[in-house]
Amino acid sequence: MKSPICDLLGIDFPLLAFTHCRDVVVEVSKSGGMGVLGAAGHNAESLEIELNWIDEHIDGMPYGVDLIAPTSMAITDDDTSPEEILAMVPDEHRQFATNILAQHQIDTAGVYDAQTGRGGGFLTPGRATNIIDVTFAHPIKLIANALGVPPRYMLDMGKANGVVVAALVGAKEHAAKQVDAGVDVLVVAGTEAGGHCGEVSTLVLVPEVCDAVKSSNVPVLAAGGIVTGRQMAACMAMGAAGAWTGSMWLTTTEAETSPIIKEKYLQASSRQTVRSKARTGKYSRQLRSPWTDAWESGEAPEPLPMPLQSLVSEAPLAKITKLAEGGHPGAKRLATSFVGQGVGLMNSIQSTRTVMREFMEDYLLAVERLSTTLEE
Repeated sequence: MKSPICDLLGIDFPLLAFTHCRDVVVEVSKSGGMGVLGAAGHNAESLEIELNWIDEHIDGMPYGVDLIAPTSMAITDDDTSPEEILAMVPDEHRQFATNILAQHQIDTAGVYDAQTGRGGGFLTPGRATNIIDVTFAHPIKLIANALGVPPRYMLDMGKANGVVVAALVGAKEHAAKQVDAGVDVLVVAGTEAGGHCGEVSTLVLVPEVCDAVKSSNVPVLAAGGIVTGRQMAACMAMGAAGAWTGSMWLTTTEAETSPIIKEKYLQASSRQTVRSKARTGKYSRQLRSPWTDAWESGEAPEPLPMPLQSLVSEAPLAKITKLAEGGHPGAKRLATSFVGQGVGLMNSIQSTRTVMREFMEDYLLAVERLSTTLEE
């Protein structure tokens, strides 16, 4: 295809797939798009293992890595000990979380016993540098920062190694800051997106950002609720050079998504998601369940800033998922995970390559359909 993204990344079709599953990364890249591994939750050692596996299986096709190095966090000091971080979490928040479990007949003993105090995959400056070094030791073609302007170190390493640096944005003013900082690609994510997202619809945000940065020649990838090729075609008609997708890969056969969560995705409508700070401390979209309803009630404590809220939510949610897989009825009701409003279009479990093929076919049909609106 003719697209600045295809030229920049050396791919055939301007579709990027954000996923935490290395198998999906490989299959998307081998099918003509680009797989992007989400590195949140990895330390340097585990990320090295994942990237080595990808290198061995991807047959030299281009791939990328996505990090979460926020510009604003409650913890910025790498010398802060795990014990000090855990001490920053009020007992009120943990008690509220365990009460939700107890109300659904889940034993709450030891829920928080195994916590390390590191808040998942969110990176302080020193930890980000370590992860970035591991990433650039591999033949990646793209590196992305999911929250805020990428660290200066990432931008400099990208230029030094010929690696495209991308950044996710959810507002027009954020896009301008990213361009000024020197990013190569903007991922413009509407509020429909799963995970962290802003307030503005993809339909409005994409043309708004494209107009704001058109003098810079920085290409835009549209994101947020995109599950079909016709949606990508619509975004490209508005000025995007391709699409960045995430949720649609969660129900592929290769995805490591819990079977219980996959089943919930397949049954959900586009109205059954919620945008909330209660999981990470920043607004993110996830599947609605009694867990999310409880945190949105007037009885819930105010969510803590990132990454402290993750220290409240992740341990109970991990226990919920494990019990749900074992058939616990209360846990099955509570189970939730990140997903966008496009979940209403995710109606079957298919292989990644099948999803890619159908997406491409849908895109071509949309382009042909649009071309018929012009007089010959």
